[in-house]
Amino acid sequence: MTWAQIAATPLENDHVLLRPIDPGDREALREPAMDPRIWRYFVQRIETDADFDAFFDAALTDQNAGRRVVHHIIDKSTGRTAGSMSFCNMAEADGRLEIGWSWIGTRFQGKGVNRWSKFLMLEHAFTRLVAERVEFKTDVLNLQARRGLRNIGATEEGTLRSFNPMPGGRRRDAVYYSVLRGEWPRLREQLLLRPKVIHQPESV
Repeated sequence: MTWAQIAATPLENDHVLLRPIDPGDREALREPAMDPRIWRYFVQRIETDADFDAFFDAALTDQNAGRRVVHHIIDKSTGRTAGSMSFCNMAEADGRLEIGWSWIGTRFQGKGVNRWSKFLMLEHAFTRLVAERVEFKTDVLNLQARRGLRNIGATEEGTLRSFNPMPGGRRRDAVYYSVLRGEWPRLREQLLLRPKVIHQPESV
């Protein structure tokens, strides 16, 4: 089985449920997505229903093609859709992949949803996919996201200047973070022991 096939499985703990999206998830994800604050540092803007439909359709297309595994995040304390997060840039031959396309609805930010979602995805990456490296990238201006990545123990590696265009004409400097396979057991224990992480990121 390929990484994309292995990654396309539900992930769950006491806090969140992540499962690969399907066409029936469109309206559940639309509701928390229609808040412009989420997309301030994202590579796309979601301002209209048409914007969201294009975003959702692209996610389905990428997933069906094996380019991404897009997870629908459900907050178990409320039973409500909280956002989405993806396995992407899967370089199986090199043993590395990215956790990205991450967004959390504003009502669920700062409540541990981001932390536990990334925990489950890191655990899956290192135990089931046997990845050597998991990477993240975000806008260098997104200080909230950068705090969130430090909170899960990711190491900041550097900034790639003028990485990609952003809505409005600015070119984004992208800052990279990573967790390596040998680091995960220690970080895993720290995340399990820490009762709560504050400063959750808007999007990564």
